[in-house]
Amino acid sequence: MSLAGKHIGFGITGSHCTYSQVVPEVKKLVEAGCKVTAFVTYTVKHTVTRFGSGKDWIDKVESLTGNKVIDSIVEAEPYGPKYPLDCMVIAPLTGNSLSKFANAQTDSPVLMAAKATMRNQHPVVLGISTNDGLGLNLQNIAKLIVAKNIYFIPFGQDDPVSKPNSLVGQMDMMLETIELAIEGKQIQPILVDKTKQA
Repeated sequence: MSLAGKHIGFGITGSHCTYSQVVPEVKKLVEAGCKVTAFVTYTVKHTVTRFGSGKDWIDKVESLTGNKVIDSIVEAEPYGPKYPLDCMVIAPLTGNSLSKFANAQTDSPVLMAAKATMRNQHPVVLGISTNDGLGLNLQNIAKLIVAKNIYFIPFGQDDPVSKPNSLVGQMDMMLETIELAIEGKQIQPILVDKTKQA
């Protein structure tokens, strides 16, 4: 299906090493004709790491979308009743935000937008990036993977030897995942072998 004209929410949480993989996907959504509204957690906004400053990443996303990033819960709440999204994406989704989302905790603009989207019974697409996906957070992945209107970007172990519990989404499969999610379908396979990718 075509994504042209769809309003896509794009939530970014604090997996700083994954921003370089997800920001190009924002560009692809815009090029596909989507209106993209981005939401960020406080960690994204205020943290500076070896992968860059939050301000610089936010500037890039705002430049790509042409829209101001939503960075408060108050600003995010209307994206349920007043400005409904056709689909909400969270990528990267950290283990911390994953755990909160699976347990109905809404403490960031990203999770508020996801909650608002679920209230409208529209799809939420998750691109996980967590060091404990096969650890304590596995139970939260299990809760979400069987939940209504929740869809996963295919994911796999990115470093089974050094980080055996780490799981990361195959972010370049985002557009296909969104297309199918809007049709009520989970892209398959969900599990991919990331160790064979460059």
